[in-house]
Amino acid sequence: MKQELKELYQYRELLYMITYRDIKVRYKQSVMGFFWAILMPILIVASGIIVRYGYAVVSHSPLKSGDIASVAIKSVPWALIVSSIRFTTSCLTSNRDLVVKIHFPKEIFPMAAVLACLFDFFVAVIALIIFLFFLKVGWSINLLWVFPILVTTVLLCIGIGMIVSAASLFFRDVKYIVEVFLTFGIFFTPVFYDVHMFGDRAKWMMLNPIAPLLDGLSTCIARHASPDIHWFLYSLSFSLITFIGGFILFKHLEPVFAENI
Repeated sequence: MKQELKELYQYRELLYMITYRDIKVRYKQSVMGFFWAILMPILIVASGIIVRYGYAVVSHSPLKSGDIASVAIKSVPWALIVSSIRFTTSCLTSNRDLVVKIHFPKEIFPMAAVLACLFDFFVAVIALIIFLFFLKVGWSINLLWVFPILVTTVLLCIGIGMIVSAASLFFRDVKYIVEVFLTFGIFFTPVFYDVHMFGDRAKWMMLNPIAPLLDGLSTCIARHASPDIHWFLYSLSFSLITFIGGFILFKHLEPVFAENI
């Protein structure tokens, strides 16, 4: 694995170029421009507000600005995760000629796909900061938790991306299975709701490795507190295992990519 990582580092400029190409292609001749980067988070936030409002009506409790802020904060990274997995699933098949004809580390494709989605993420973050400013969320020293949580999220996206991109070459229905999980995954992930709503059963929701990351962001940004370190370490461990396992699987299958693409 050390040799493969060294080779990947040698091709880092190619990674930058493919990432730039993916970003450029995505926005070229786009009427809506950068609005595409914030469209999905806006739709998720709007859906989340409706869900939280319905919950507030049923429970006879007012809908607080903190609830809206929590949904908005978790919607942006959730959009990053969804778009990353969606684009990495087809990143090899959409670059067929490069995969077949040119020798270089093919894991560059899923990595570039995630980095391109990360560009959209930062565009959406700008809009999120403005939104949170109007909600008067404020800030605290706990914002420093954002960086390790974000790095963990990116590692998880790349790890999953390498697995699904390789699997989609051998099983064409993988992309349809991925779409099903992405469509219904939001209901099993605390985006529209907070895990504390489940009381003693909250720990079962937190077994979803994405849940501690989203809940941690909401905690450190909206509630100005430190996230639960144990659950964060759980997500970090899961992300590292997924990244390493995905990388090993990807490199193991790479020699036969050209035969199956």
